[in-house]
Amino acid sequence: MRFAKFIFALGFIGFALITSRDAHAELSITVDKGNFQPMPIAIADFTGADPDVAVQMSDIIRNNLKRSGVFNPIDKAAFIEKNINFDAAPNFASWKAINVQALVTGRVTKDASGKLKTEFRLWDILAGQQLTGQQFVTDAALNRRVSHIISDLVYSRITGEKGFFDTRVVFVDETGTKDKRVKRLAIMDQDGANARYLTDGKELVVTPRFSPTTQEVAYMAFGDGDPKVYIMNTETRQREVVGDFPGMTFAPRFSPDGQKVVMSLAKGSASNIYVMDLRSRSTTRLTDTNAIDTSPSYSPDGSQIVFESDRGGSQQIYIMSSSGGAAKRLSFGEGA
Repeated sequence: MRFAKFIFALGFIGFALITSRDAHAELSITVDKGNFQPMPIAIADFTGADPDVAVQMSDIIRNNLKRSGVFNPIDKAAFIEKNINFDAAPNFASWKAINVQALVTGRVTKDASGKLKTEFRLWDILAGQQLTGQQFVTDAALNRRVSHIISDLVYSRITGEKGFFDTRVVFVDETGTKDKRVKRLAIMDQDGANARYLTDGKELVVTPRFSPTTQEVAYMAFGDGDPKVYIMNTETRQREVVGDFPGMTFAPRFSPDGQKVVMSLAKGSASNIYVMDLRSRSTTRLTDTNAIDTSPSYSPDGSQIVFESDRGGSQQIYIMSSSGGAAKRLSFGEGA
């Protein structure tokens, strides 16, 4: 087998292709007239020196794929082939007999340094071929993360769409009695695991938004004075105010490249759109009206900004260049 080694984008996960041979008759999922049926897939329990960790990882993958609604993981009790040799092809006939279309197998071992080595293969049962396979060498504490990455690879290889399992959710957690509500910024994996607080609840926090790398969060906090927009590092919990302007700043959004933050700044009865360059900390005013311009958001390519404004007499959606200038009205309804 040929191994093509390279460094994972986040820096601490290395992985290698187990095989570069792709099946010619590949699995695919087609939605036709709303009669979609989830694909029957089998996720065999991973094997390895630490069975508990191996089985936990395969369970995470199984739950991820089931929760997507695209796959229907087959109950392990229905498996005909019980003892699967990771280094050999599966018995395709036994999997076809229980209507499985794809099979995931895996192995988890530890190397001499104590690193966890996780290998997996995705098999096309109908074509009788391997679709893909990779190995990951990581710290043992990252086994959940690797399970999510494998889930993404299986999802994208079969559907052609980018997976979403190796992602996190930032949210505002609200606790306390009706007259003593406490709102704290919190973060968790997309499946609800590894939840932790980012703020202590001493301030009211709202509208958290991830940076493109998910390493930072922009949000609005109500402290002693006017509400301010902050950026916080999700690992260190260090934060800084974004533009210490007089007045209220709100509705922050990162640019697609993560280099800028666009937001609204209220002065008097009006609010306008501003953008801050996070490298130079320079601020540019993009709109200049006596209206309420708010909720700005970048287009995917970063070339335009869409926002809400009542400049025409009612709340409507407008779009303009990300450098400012004339805005074009997009909506013409009654408004809010």
